[in-house]
Amino acid sequence: MLDWINWQEATCLYARGAVAWTLGDPCLHVHGATSRRTGLRSGLDLHPIIATRGHARSRAIDPTPNLTNTALFARDAQLCLYCGQQFSRPHLTRDHVMPLSKGGRDVWENVVSACFHCNSRKANRTPQQANMPLLAVPYRPSWIEHLILSNRNILADQMAFLKAQLPKSALRRGT
Repeated sequence: MLDWINWQEATCLYARGAVAWTLGDPCLHVHGATSRRTGLRSGLDLHPIIATRGHARSRAIDPTPNLTNTALFARDAQLCLYCGQQFSRPHLTRDHVMPLSKGGRDVWENVVSACFHCNSRKANRTPQQANMPLLAVPYRPSWIEHLILSNRNILADQMAFLKAQLPKSALRRGT
């Protein structure tokens, strides 16, 4: 299971001896307290990628990433999947391929990014009924793809590790 944790959680894992292994050069040094006996200050070097011992968190049971507009637009590379033009986030909408009123669901496999114009033109119809073919098939990103798409502050070591975990088909999709 892969997940992002903050530096405070990572520090606790190091202090508890729960880190099994690390990758990458240390990216943060955390200062501890000064020992009364030795006068030396303790510290920990945190690595960008850590593997932990122990129990997986609940995300391992359901690896489906949360469906948000931000994640959806990132999955679709900020493109309207009807006209193919790229738009900034405020000019994109979530379109349900099979409209909710016709039994469609609000799930990854049934939503695409659409510009306001195309979403209005399609209205309450399927792409076939509106004569507006989709440029790509909507899919549910893996948890690893989701981490890559949703985090703008990925260190090079972390990105290399995450991309190595992707199936080859995801790399062809452009993730």
